[in-house]
Order: sequence, then structure tokens, then C-alpha cells
Amino acid sequence: SRHARIKGSGARHLVPRAHRISGNVPCTTMKAHQNVDLDLLFHKAKDRKFVDKETAEKDNMVVNCLRCIAMDCVQEANSGHPGTPMALAPVAYALWARILKYDPIDPQWMNRDRFVLSCGHASTLIYGLIHLAGVRNIMPEQMTSTDELSITLDDLKKFRQHESRCPGHPEYRWTAGVETTTGPLGQGVANSVGMAIASKWYAATYNKEGFEMFNYNVYVIASDGDLQEGVSHEAASLAGHLRLDNLVWIWDNNQITIEGNTAWAISEDVATRFIAYGWNVLRVGDANDVDALTRALEVFKREKQRPTLIVVDSHIAWGAPTKQDTFSAHGAPLGESEVSATKRIYGWPDEKFLVPETVLEHFRGQMAARGGKSREAWKELMEKYRAQYPKEAAQLDLIKAGKLPDDWAKHCKEFAADPKGMATRQSGSICLNYIAEGVPWMLGGSADLSTSCLTTLKFPGADDFMPPMTGWGNYSGRNFHFGIREHAMGSICNGMAVSGLRPFCSTFMVFSDYMKPPVRLSAIMEIPSIWVYTHDSIGVGEDGPTHQPIEHLAMLRSIPGLHTYRPCDANEVLEMYKHITTYKHEPAAVVLSRQPLVTLDRTKYGSAAGPL
Repeated sequence: SRHARIKGSGARHLVPRAHRISGNVPCTTMKAHQNVDLDLLFHKAKDRKFVDKETAEKDNMVVNCLRCIAMDCVQEANSGHPGTPMALAPVAYALWARILKYDPIDPQWMNRDRFVLSCGHASTLIYGLIHLAGVRNIMPEQMTSTDELSITLDDLKKFRQHESRCPGHPEYRWTAGVETTTGPLGQGVANSVGMAIASKWYAATYNKEGFEMFNYNVYVIASDGDLQEGVSHEAASLAGHLRLDNLVWIWDNNQITIEGNTAWAISEDVATRFIAYGWNVLRVGDANDVDALTRALEVFKREKQRPTLIVVDSHIAWGAPTKQDTFSAHGAPLGESEVSATKRIYGWPDEKFLVPETVLEHFRGQMAARGGKSREAWKELMEKYRAQYPKEAAQLDLIKAGKLPDDWAKHCKEFAADPKGMATRQSGSICLNYIAEGVPWMLGGSADLSTSCLTTLKFPGADDFMPPMTGWGNYSGRNFHFGIREHAMGSICNGMAVSGLRPFCSTFMVFSDYMKPPVRLSAIMEIPSIWVYTHDSIGVGEDGPTHQPIEHLAMLRSIPGLHTYRPCDANEVLEMYKHITTYKHEPAAVVLSRQPLVTLDRTKYGSAAGPL
């Protein structure tokens, strides 16, 4: 192994050989840790407090309840993925019960921690958590919680059935408690970068002295498959570059995929790759060690410079007498006899969908003691904030409600008729700035093509989103530099959109192929992401056929739920942007030209707003 483990009180921390520390000799590559006792740094005394046997037994009951719900759901549906939820139940319990700042009574609380199950095929895990935690349902349009449970026991029994609140993969806006749609591997981890960006942006924009309104963290469970997908590489690279210390990915290192052992397809040193990205990398060697998992998560919370990857070694279908550590447990029911035998190993009654009252009391009590109290304190602080900063508080109200400022279009101006005209990418730049100046939470960027797509926001105060320590910008900046990472760019924008912001991103139209998955998912999730594509025709001939979009317009128009616009002149661009800005649940693809187009005389041709 190219890593050395720093032994603490249970959690094991990976560092490359070059970073090993021997005795009290400082390491030049780890200056922040010089002359510091590593055990005290990683494991404060309060983290090692004694837990009595009764509490430990109740912890174990919740974990085993989650495991059995997963087995029962998949067996009842005769379809699904039982192995991963069985392995990760202790991980999910440690996070939700001991760490997550989340109040199930109000799953739309703006400063809640976000949890993303990126390996969406393990959906019974999050459904079990939502049920046991007592997460309330949401009225979709009012965005307010109700007294109704998001997921009832009957919903669990209808897993993977038509119209069930427990579909095969978690779906945003369908099941309260699900922060983003995950199914295509890699999308959840990339969405989480957008969520972490949103947290940083909210904090930099709305926090004031004495008023820390935003400080939430983003927690992700990721599979081997998630980290093999290229989009996760792009997203991890950018997260490290932006120093998103409020983001943690928990990697389920079970070494199993559908085809068998991961060694068939991958042999790279994943942990070292993340160190190269600028991440903090920790390791917990046993997924069943709830205390070690808790300590590792506490280490993450104390990290103030880097995102964190926690490598968790697990056994798929843990406890199943003949299916543990086998690929057959990944995507198929275990079978009635195997389920019964596994429950005996857990010491659990052989009863389907059993949820003891003790489990609910223990789990919900911990959630209320931390998340419930935090939300109540936040509400009190918000009232004081509202009195002192009414403008900012009013903006936050609008963001949560998905509404616009009354005067959002005040900067918009029509274009005079002009036979020479201008390219719609140029008029698009002007109009995008008109709109964004009136909507303070509209923000975005390009995949290294802002000077060609002309999507830079130029009005005073727009700034660049960058770590303040760089001196190149700050976390309240509204111009993003995504680098040449089209796929991650789209997924990150979706993460910002589910966080209440109005993101846009841009590239050449021919490269829309590189980012189709997040565009498609924005339509499935019904979120108002704005996709700006310029250089829309074969008129980019000097670059040759690789850069000439031919089939791309048809591809975009074929995506259900995606509104695709190709305006004919500057005033149609203006009306288009005014129209799509009002969308609450629809994404839009904006297709713009490189060539000048005549600005039509509207006294002859009628208003540009007409077709809309």
C-alpha cells in the first residue's frame, strides 16, 4: 500500500508515504500539522466519551431495522438492490443520528445539512431513513411541510410500484427528504458540489456580523461506480480547487459491482487521486463501527481548507449467510430463506416490515435534539435578522418560495431595428446581464468559453466565485469558471438549482453532447436550470465538422420537459430571457448564433413577444 494509517481512536486516516510523520519530526508537506499531537487534532476528548450498553443496543436496533427494511422492500417488490443498504446502514445511522443538522419536521429549512445518496440504486436506505426519522411531507407549490409523513410503512411496502413514493431510484420533488434525483451514477456526487457551492454563496452573501444564517454542510454516500464515472472526476477536481470544506463524500469501498469484483475494471489508487485533487482523505476500516464513523465525520467538520473523502471499507449484504460479499447481492432479491436466515443472524424477529416503537423513539429523539433545536434557534435568529436586514430577509423569502423580485425586469430595454443586426450570442450577453442584475441569485458561467459564449456578468458587484484566499474573487461571486468540464458543469448547476439559486451555464452547441445527462435530469427533476448554447450552426466552418452542430437541435428538442429556444433576432432573445426567467419548474435550452442576424423592424413584423 502507498498509504500510511495514522492510528487514532478508531478512524484510520490515509496519507501517502511522502506525508508520513515519525515521532515529533515535522513534515514539510504537512505544515498545518507541525508540532501538533495528531490524536488530539483528529479525536478530541469529547469525541471519546463513554456510551452505555443500553444506548448501544438501541443504536444496533435502528441499524438492523434499516437493514431489514431494505431486505423486505426488495423481496416484496421482487426487484431492487438490497446489498448496499445492508452494508451501509451503520454509516447512514452514524450520519443521521449523530451528525446531520436536519429537522424532519421541516425538510425545507434553508440551513439544513444536505444528504445525497449518490448510489441511487440503494434507495431503500434513504427511504428507510426518511420513514424512521419521521420526515414530513411537503405541499409542492407552497413549499411548506405538513403533518403527513413523507414515507409511511405502506409506502415502503409499495417500493418500485407505480405512483409509489418509493420509486426504484430517489426522485426530487416526488419524495420529501430526497434532495436530488440520483440514479445515473456520478450525478449525485457532482450535484453535491453545486449544493456546497450554494452554501458558500449564501453564507458570503447573506451572513452578517452576529448573524450566521448559513453554514450547512453537504454529506454524500458514493459507490465504487460513482467514483468510476468520469463526471465524478471532473466534479472532485473542481471541488478541491474551490476549497469546498463543507463537502464530504463517503465512499462505500465494497469492491463489488454488477459484473463482480471491482478488480476486473479498476486498479488505481483512488485515495491518492483525491489527495492530488486537494482533498482531505480519511479511512474507516469497518463500516459497522458507528463510533469510528462518527469520529471521522467530526474530523470532517473540523477541516477548514479542503473537501473530505472518507473511505469506508464495507461488506455488501453484510450478515447474509450465503450472499455477503457476492455480486449476486447487488441487484437482486436475496430470497425468502436468505432473508429469514439473515434476520436470525441480526437477532431480529422473522417478521416483514417490523418497525418497533423503540427504534422510532431512539432515532427521532436524536434528530429532534440536534436538528430540531438548531432549526428553532435559527428561526429566532431569522426574526432578529429580518428586523435589522429587511432587504436581505425579503430576498431569502423569495428564494425559498421560488419567486422573483417585483422589479426583476427593470433593466430590460428593447433593441432598435438594425439591418446589420448582431449575433444572438451578443444580444444574449446583454439580455442575460439585464436579467441577472434584477435577480440577485442568478449566477453561472462557462466551460472555459465565457469570452466566446459571452456569458460573463459584467455589472458592478458580479465578481468571480473563487476562494477568498486566492485574491481572485470571493464566495459571493456570480461568475463561475468551470474549466473544461462540461458534464460536471451541468450537474453542478443542477445542484445549485435544487438549492434555490437560478444557475445558467454555457458552451458551444456541439458540446451539448458532453452534458446531456444533467440536461435530461433537469427536466426530470423539474428545476429551472438555464442551458446556453452558442455557435449554433455549420457557420463555424473554419473549425471543421467536429465543431458543426447538425443533430444537436433535434436532440435538445427531443428531451421531454426541456423548453428549447432558437430566437431569430435581438428582441426575440430579450423576450425569451424574460419568459424563461419566470419558470419555476422547467429548464430551458437557449440556442444562439455566432453570425449577425438582422434586428427586425417590429412595426412591420409585430412584437417579438407574440409567439411566446
